[in-house]
Parts: sequence; structure tokens; C-alpha cells
Amino acid sequence: MPHLDPEQLSLLALYDDWDDPGGREHLLACPQCAADYAALRRAVDAVKTTPDTSLLSVPGPQVWAGIHRELGLGDYVREDPLAAGVPAEPGPVEDVSGERGAERRGADGGAAPPAGTPAPGDIPTSNVVPLGDKTSGSRTRRTRAGGAGTDRARTRGAWERPGTWLATAAAAVLVVFGAVWAFNRPPQPQELAATQLTPLPQHSAAGSAKVVEAKDGSRSLEVSLDKDEAKGYQEVWLIAPDLSKLVSLGVMNSTSGTFPVPAGLDLSQYPVVDVSDEPMDGNPAHSTISIARGTLTS
Repeated sequence: MPHLDPEQLSLLALYDDWDDPGGREHLLACPQCAADYAALRRAVDAVKTTPDTSLLSVPGPQVWAGIHRELGLGDYVREDPLAAGVPAEPGPVEDVSGERGAERRGADGGAAPPAGTPAPGDIPTSNVVPLGDKTSGSRTRRTRAGGAGTDRARTRGAWERPGTWLATAAAAVLVVFGAVWAFNRPPQPQELAATQLTPLPQHSAAGSAKVVEAKDGSRSLEVSLDKDEAKGYQEVWLIAPDLSKLVSLGVMNSTSGTFPVPAGLDLSQYPVVDVSDEPMDGNPAHSTISIARGTLTS
């Protein structure tokens, strides 16, 4: 039975309402995929829990770069989300009322400049920034006025935002799960040859067949039809191109089945896959009534 791929398992685990009836039905029948799904669901549930970020340190940009590379994300999310700028936290508003306010107000009732501020006529022309350099001047002033504090606020704010933390954590969990899943998952069978099965006269059933090789070198033929048209029972055969020789692989009781291919059988000598309608007569020979047929190609 083919297993679900990592992307399909991830989507089923991440979204409870993901529309994949076939995948969910497969989970009910395949214990191995069900176990992988349960492990991924536990990881997703853990990420959805709002964490205490007070003791967490901010990861460096190389962490997001690794996540971006492993998941194959696009250029539009290449920038580290934890390095995105956020407004700095506003400082406390100074009280300018009462006696302290009087010290701050000038003789005409306006706000007095802070101590040490030169009078307008005393400002050196070397410190004046031309209008054309407003951006440069603003950047210079921001750097001199406490850029380090702003950077700390920006980093802290980005890290403490729940959406940013959850997105990063979820991506990290998926990367770890994918690595563990790929390491522990047994190698999948390798497809050697395949064909489409087309209906023969007096029939309309169609389907497909493929030969796969397991890690131990054993081969099997996987056959699938869209319906069962046999009046007796269905039997699967491998036949020579000129139909002079044939090998029976077994009875197919439903619309699909997997059949071992005899060791040493040369598929180039028996490339034709045939599904026949066999009567209940006890005769092991081919009935000459074929429902569907196709020729394997690698």
C-alpha cells in the first residue's frame, strides 16, 4: 500500500478542515501513516499553545535562513521575520505642570528649551542639515539619540509578537519532523515499469498497472481497475508480446490488488498485463476472455 507523502501528512495535521478524504481514509487503514500523523499532530498542538517568551533568547538570522532553505520557501519570505522593524516603545510623558513645569516654561508661557540647548543664534552652521538631506539627517539623529535602544525594542517586540513566534516555531517543528520522518521512514518501493490498462471488446473497465521493486530486490505488480466486470472471477496474467506464453500471478477479488512477480522472470519477455474473466470450471488455463490489457514500459 503506498504511503502518504510528507507534504500530505503535514497539511492534514496542520488543518483540521483540510479537504483530503482519500488521505484521511488512508490514515484509518495504514498504522504507519497514522503513527506519523499522530506525532505531527502533537507537534502542531504544542506550537499552538501560547508560550512564555520572557526567558527565550532571540535566534540569529542563520536560524531563519536554515528554515527557509529546508522548506524551499520563496523570495518574498526570505527576510528574517524576527528582524522586521516594529515601532519603538514610547517613553514616559514628562509632567510639565506645577513647579517643575514652571522651571520648564519660558517667560512668555511657552516651553523652555532643555538645559544646555544653545540659543538659535548660537547654532553652528556645520551642524545644520540641508533640506535635501532630511533622510540622512534623520538617520544620523536616530543613531546618535539611542539607536541601540531602538534596536533592542525592535528585536524584543518582534520576538514577543505571538504570530511571529508561532510561525517561526511551526516552521522549525516541521523541519525537525521532516528530518526525523525521512530518517525513520523505510525506503519506498522503486517503480520499474508501468502501463495503462484499456478495455477489450465487450468491456469498459479501465485502469493501470505498475511493477515496483522493494529494498530486498523482490518485485510486485500493482493492478487497479475502475470496476469489476467479471462474470466469474478476475485473474491477473503476464503474457508474451505474441500471446504465446503466459504466467498467472493470481486472482483479483476486488478492483485492485498487489501480486508478487516470480523471481527471475524476465519482464521484457512477458510485458503484457492482462486481466481475464475466468469461469468457475476448475480449468487453470486462460479463458481467452480478457477484460483489460496493457503493455509495460520502463
